[in-house]
Amino acid sequence: MSHFIQDVRSDLRVGGTQQGFSLIELMVVVAIVAVLSVVAYASYDWATTKTRRKEAAGCITQGAQFMERFYATNLRYDKTLAGAAVAFPAPLCNDDLTPYYNVTLSAVSATTYTVQAVPLGTQATRDTSCGTLAMNQAGTKTASGGGSGCW
Repeated sequence: MSHFIQDVRSDLRVGGTQQGFSLIELMVVVAIVAVLSVVAYASYDWATTKTRRKEAAGCITQGAQFMERFYATNLRYDKTLAGAAVAFPAPLCNDDLTPYYNVTLSAVSATTYTVQAVPLGTQATRDTSCGTLAMNQAGTKTASGGGSGCW
């Protein structure tokens, strides 16, 4: 017990051994963690943007497959043999995609169609290099932003 008290007293004297971290050392560590957090968040944000774009591309492909099956049954893209207009089935894509892309059928005629995914909200502001994705009856894939690697 007396050794313990002597050790504490010697540590309290001026020039005793320092234990713990100084405020400057602590602030340097906090600054490093902050920089790493910013980089990690930006990387995560970009990864989620690309993932949503790939989901939209998959949804467009599903829509194109639906249209090809519709054509095989009705021998035209725009309406059924009974005259009813073509429409996508209720849940064409995953509901998680709805806040980020609006997938629609446009430019439908007897021999042509275009399935497009228009980005919404934050997806539209973050993914300007690709923009609206589209595929037509010939399988031609386009991106309004003109970026490469959109599909």
